[in-house]
Amino acid sequence: MPMTGKKEAPVESTVVSGDGTRIAYERVGEGRPVILVSSALADRRDAGKLARLLARRFTVVNYDRRGRGSSGDGAVYAVDREIEDIAALIDQVGGSASLFGSSSGAVLALRAAAAGLAVERLALHEPPFSVDADGFGPPEGFASRVDTLLAGGRRGDAVKDFMTEAQGMPAFMVGAMRLLPGVWSGLTALAHTLPYDIAVMGDTQRGGPLDADEWSAAASPTLVLTGGASPAGFHSAARALTGVLPAAEHRTLPGLNHGAVAMAPKRLAPVLAEFLDG
Repeated sequence: MPMTGKKEAPVESTVVSGDGTRIAYERVGEGRPVILVSSALADRRDAGKLARLLARRFTVVNYDRRGRGSSGDGAVYAVDREIEDIAALIDQVGGSASLFGSSSGAVLALRAAAAGLAVERLALHEPPFSVDADGFGPPEGFASRVDTLLAGGRRGDAVKDFMTEAQGMPAFMVGAMRLLPGVWSGLTALAHTLPYDIAVMGDTQRGGPLDADEWSAAASPTLVLTGGASPAGFHSAARALTGVLPAAEHRTLPGLNHGAVAMAPKRLAPVLAEFLDG
């Protein structure tokens, strides 16, 4: 089915999560509800174009994860609180919804489904599991280093280390980003949420097999996407995940990479829409 329909302006609102934290979101479009879950160092702006494309066929909820953008934050972070945030958004759209997440946001969406939330369909873009002893993923002690940098007010260094050591981005590319004040200030403004994404990943980046018992409760039809231009580790992770989920398929999109949500939404949206339509 083609991506057609009139354009609408997003409606901004908030919902109160289980611990009283206000979660800000934009709602746009009409149809079956889809909630977009952002990655590390991103808020709802990252998926803004993708949301508008999907809104031609769906009711799209694009939200700021807690501690980001216009959303509030709790006094103490826990992954369960982020799952409660998604539950509150699902309640807002009628009690069930599909989820799409990218990178660590994909893992958060997966955890929400495994926790028993009413997830109709689950689309995951490059969950960054490390399942082989090939050096894919952050080094030992990475979480403690990020905590130390943030405690010392070195937000830029925390972002740099995350990009080079966790995402495998070449140092020269990070250096180029630091020369773009608007881009770099946006990233450093979200640096305090890096420990949140590290907590979401848990022990899944240590180079071992996925624990089927941890994930198999996510029984919704699931599409795991990887980009043809992405490192081999993402493809290994996708194959491993589809092997432990009850109803999952893996698809590789030629030419795309880990930044597809923001960089190639026009190529990503039709694939997601076809799957989310069932």
